[in-house]
Amino acid sequence: MKILLLSTYELGRQPIHLASPLAALAAAGHQAKGVDLAVEELDQALVAWADAAAISVPMHTATRLAIGLVEDLKRLRPDLPVALYGLYAGVAEDSGADALFAGEYEPALMAWVHTLASGGATPTVVTFTGRSQFAVPRRDGLAALDQYARLEHGGETRLAAAVEASHGCRHRCRHCPIPPLYDGRMRIVPKNVVLADIDQLVA
Repeated sequence: MKILLLSTYELGRQPIHLASPLAALAAAGHQAKGVDLAVEELDQALVAWADAAAISVPMHTATRLAIGLVEDLKRLRPDLPVALYGLYAGVAEDSGADALFAGEYEPALMAWVHTLASGGATPTVVTFTGRSQFAVPRRDGLAALDQYARLEHGGETRLAAAVEASHGCRHRCRHCPIPPLYDGRMRIVPKNVVLADIDQLVA
């Protein structure tokens, strides 16, 4: 399957929620490409290339932007299966997307792609907060770090990046979108995965 992964906004950082599923899809033998629309234009040739598209929605701003993007994709390719995945996917039922994967989204996203490839019926809404396997994110092919926010320190401007060491949160703050999904649970990313991601960022 040829999968187009799209990010609209991730706080001015290179999107980990593109890099992580890109690694999972590649490991499963799929062709996957990631585009960060915060710093890149949507190439209509990529929309034509894709067998399916999935849009990352890790926060409210990204979700609002993603809803408009779903409309754009469906206008260009009415037959294109489109999913939303990430923290806010579960509250986007009216987005026009064909499937929504919240919480630890990668297992459901991978199952969706596998089902599409086999021609079976696909799920519409999946929320999963169980334990999942973590792989080293795949950042090759993403926009370079110099396209993102930088660190000013000691009179110098330096490249900056972010890695993910955990998912969820032990707290249950009522203003936060994480507790309704994780209910005080955390998922720790293995140390070797975090360090390998750091290594590729500073290489």
